[in-house]
Amino acid sequence: MRYLDRPLYTDRLAGYVDTPFAKVLTGIRRCGKSVLLRLLRERLSSRGVPGERIVHLDFDDLRNAHLRVPQVLHAYLAERVPSDGGTLYVLLDEIQEVVEWEKVVNSLLASGRVDLYLTGSNSRLLASELATYIAGRYVSIEVSTLSFGEFVRFAQETGHGAGLSTRDLFTKFQARGGFPGLFAADFFDEQARQIVADIYASAVLRDVVSRNQIRSPGLFERVARYALDNVGNIFSARRVSDFLRSESMSVGHQTVADYLQAMTDAYILRRVRRFDLRGRAHLATMEKYYCGDHGMVNAILGPSMTRLPGILENIVHAELVRRGYEVSIGKVGAAEIDFVAQRRDERVYVQVSASILDPATRQREYAPLLAIADSYPKYVVTLDDVVGGSTRGVRHARVPDFLLDAAWSA
Repeated sequence: MRYLDRPLYTDRLAGYVDTPFAKVLTGIRRCGKSVLLRLLRERLSSRGVPGERIVHLDFDDLRNAHLRVPQVLHAYLAERVPSDGGTLYVLLDEIQEVVEWEKVVNSLLASGRVDLYLTGSNSRLLASELATYIAGRYVSIEVSTLSFGEFVRFAQETGHGAGLSTRDLFTKFQARGGFPGLFAADFFDEQARQIVADIYASAVLRDVVSRNQIRSPGLFERVARYALDNVGNIFSARRVSDFLRSESMSVGHQTVADYLQAMTDAYILRRVRRFDLRGRAHLATMEKYYCGDHGMVNAILGPSMTRLPGILENIVHAELVRRGYEVSIGKVGAAEIDFVAQRRDERVYVQVSASILDPATRQREYAPLLAIADSYPKYVVTLDDVVGGSTRGVRHARVPDFLLDAAWSA
């Protein structure tokens, strides 16, 4: 079977080959981590690594269920370490299914004979326990679903987007999201929505409800749907709690906060803090949440024009994160800037709107950017047909063009 490459991740992985760290791929289920391990295996083979020196195990596969016991797994791998002093390349998929897996990882790293690669779908499980047991001896690479640029390339290479313009492809991307499995065949829209809905159900049930032993899955699901319905809106756990109580569902705000954290740990949600640009400090309350893949919003709640601004924000936020930016919501007095994105000494400000043809909307989107005196790039991105030009240094671009722009500069 041919797998489409994702150089953003495979190149990074290749750069760590034969380094004394555990390489950890994290991210929401079905974002492509398993395929990246297969692509890595192909790269290792192309470098001349013999097949017997590569061990690739998927712990979602029932055939490997007996290896989920740490002592059994360790013995299985230790037997395969080359006797001539060479390196064993070990690729372990969905490692969190192994009980006390971190002890196996620690022992393998201590041997100095194993080049280790892991995937997992729960950020707290991996990050906290790796930091505890092998601090300083791992690198973490978060894998996202397809960017719009990757979506376009996959559509072209699979033939499932043949003849479609960039505008049409973005409409498709906007509706379906970026799960790579959507390119397994030329699916109809309803089939694509069902696939994404099933991924969401799997992620919620396996990575959140079961793993966190949530005793009220119905209540949890209601909180999850509230978060999806309010992508791009500022809210707090207390606000969600008050809303649910108004619908005769009793739940404390700490329980809501725990649910939101559990979904964030499983990459179903991404939490974004607000940053006071004048006070130069993050604010402690009222964050925004974005979905791990915007396609889940449409798949679970259905398409809606009222949610379109939040979907567009979700898409732009994911692109900023994918490019390595640390992203905050900007506060300028009483006004808001959708994204303040920082990467080392680079910064970019972005406002996202479906349209700014209405003068009042245009004023609302431009004013906060114009109030900032620095010379970092500033953008207003929309779906308007007529874009371009600059207003006192603020550029207006179409969302698809902004996403495909290789670099943003002043």
